[in-house]
Amino acid sequence: MAWYDEAVFYHIYPLGLTGAPRLNDYGEPVHRLNALLPWIRHLKKMGFTALYIGPLFQSVGHGYETTDYRVLDSRLGTNEDLKAFVAACHEAGIRVIFDGVFNHTGRDFFAFKDLQARREGSAYRDWYCSVNFWGNNEYNDGFSYDNWGGYNLLVKLNQRNQAVRDYICDVIRFWVSEFDVDGIRLDAADVLDFEFMKVLRRTADEVKPDFWLMGEVIHGDYSRWANENTLHSVTNYALHKALYSGHNDHNYFEIAHTVRRTNDLVPRHIKLYNFVDNHDVERIHTKLMNKEHFLPVHILLYTLPGIPSVYYGSDFGIDGRKERGSDDSLRPYIDLSEHAHDYECNPCTALIARLGAIHAQYIQDLVWGDYRELFLTTQQFAFQRGRLIAAVNNSDGEAWINAEAQASAYIGLISGRRIESGGGRLNVCLPGSSGEIFAPCDGQVQPEIPEYRPVKKVEQPKAQTAEKKAEPPKVEPKPEEVEIPDIPYDLMTVEQLHAVILAKMGKNGPVTEHMRRDVIENVWHNSLVNWANSFR
Repeated sequence: MAWYDEAVFYHIYPLGLTGAPRLNDYGEPVHRLNALLPWIRHLKKMGFTALYIGPLFQSVGHGYETTDYRVLDSRLGTNEDLKAFVAACHEAGIRVIFDGVFNHTGRDFFAFKDLQARREGSAYRDWYCSVNFWGNNEYNDGFSYDNWGGYNLLVKLNQRNQAVRDYICDVIRFWVSEFDVDGIRLDAADVLDFEFMKVLRRTADEVKPDFWLMGEVIHGDYSRWANENTLHSVTNYALHKALYSGHNDHNYFEIAHTVRRTNDLVPRHIKLYNFVDNHDVERIHTKLMNKEHFLPVHILLYTLPGIPSVYYGSDFGIDGRKERGSDDSLRPYIDLSEHAHDYECNPCTALIARLGAIHAQYIQDLVWGDYRELFLTTQQFAFQRGRLIAAVNNSDGEAWINAEAQASAYIGLISGRRIESGGGRLNVCLPGSSGEIFAPCDGQVQPEIPEYRPVKKVEQPKAQTAEKKAEPPKVEPKPEEVEIPDIPYDLMTVEQLHAVILAKMGKNGPVTEHMRRDVIENVWHNSLVNWANSFR
C-alpha cells in the first residue's frame, strides 16, 4: 500500500491564501509563504495527512502561466522558503504535492521569449504546438500558436518533442532533489499527450518511492488516465457534481449511480481524488440550497470510496462564488488567527475535525473495506464500508433507514448514539438533513463520544461590558500536574492519558514544546489509548 491511498488531503491555493498581488512585477521576493507555517498545525489538528499546494512557481498572474519552473513565485518568497515549508510539513507527518503545469507555459517563459526574438531561427520553435509564422494574435507576435482554453496567455507545449519531455522530467527531478516533494497534481491532464504521461510515470517511479501522480480530469472514463502505465489517480469530478446536485435535487440515486459506474470503470486498487470544491469551482457552502446538507455531503466525502480532500476555508464553512467570470472570490486571503474559536464554535470545522479523527481510527474500513449499497431512496442512502455503515438523509424531516447489519449493536461515531440491531437489521431514525457513521460495538467498552450538533455558526463572544464584570478564566491543570491513577488506559480521562503519554515520552528523551503541543491537542480518547499502548 502507498501513503496516498490512506491520505486525507487539504488543498491550498497559495497566491490567494497569502494575499499576494494579482500581477507579478518580478521584483524582490516577498516571504509570504512563511505565513502558511501556522496552517501546518491547523492541518494536523483537523486530521489532514497530506497537502496539495499550488501553483507555486514563478508566473505573471494566477500561477498557471509559468515563467520559471525552478524558482518559487517571487510574490511567495524564495526557494529556501519553499524548502523549509515542505520540511516543516514532513516533520508534522504531512506529505506534500505540487501543481505541475506541464501542458502550457506563460509568454514570459524562456523558450517562448526566444521564439519571439528569433522566430524561424529559434531553437525552441518546435517546443510549442502549431506555430504558424504566417499568422498573428492579439499580442501582435507576428505568428500564432495553439493555446489552452482559447487563452493565448497559455502557450501549449509540444509534449511529443523529446527536448520538451526531457526538460519537464528534469524539472520533476529538481523538485524532488531541491524540495523533497512527494507527488504532483498534473494540471489539465485531460488534454495531456498519453505517451507524455507514460514518460512522466516512468520518471515518477524513478525519483522517489511512492511518488504520486494525480491528474486533473473532468469527464470520461477515468481509467484511461489512471492505470498502471500513466497516472496513479485523477480528480473525481463526476462525484463532485453528484454530491451537491444529489442534495439540491433530493436525489441520492444520482450519487449511488455515480459510485456504481465509477466502480465498474476504475479498478478497485486505484483510488480517485474526491472533493466537493476547489480553486476552480464555487464553494460547497454556497452551492448547497440547504446549508444543513453540509453535514451529509461531508459524511459521504469521507466514507465513499476514494481519497477525500477539503479546500482551504471550506473547513470553516466560508462562501465563494464566481463573479463576472472571475475566480478571485474562490481564492481568498484568510487570516487563520481570526478562526481561532472555530474549533469550538463553528459546526463546519467541528464536523471536519471529527471526520478526520474517524478516518484515522477506522482507516482499514474507510480505505480498504468493501463498499456495498444497503439502502437507497431519493432522500435516504446507506452503505457499508468494511465493518462500518454510513447513512445519510437529505429530507427536511426525520426518516427511518432499515439496513442489513453484521453486529448486534452499533455506536454512532458522530453523535455517540448506541443503536441495538435486531434480527440482523439496523433500524435507525435520522433527523432531517443529517447523517451518521455507525461502528459495531458488540461486547466492547466504548468511550463517550461528544455529540456533534448541526446548528448555525455560533458568533464569537463579544468583549465584556464595563457594567458586567468578567469572570476569571478557568485554569486547566497542566498534564504534568495531573495524577495518573493505576487503572487501564481505556478507563482514563483524556487529561490522564495526556499525562501518561508525556511521562512515557520523557523516559525516551527530552520532550520538546512541539511534541508536547501535539499531545495536548489530541483530544480523541481512542487515539490517545492507542498512543499510550504504543510505547514499549
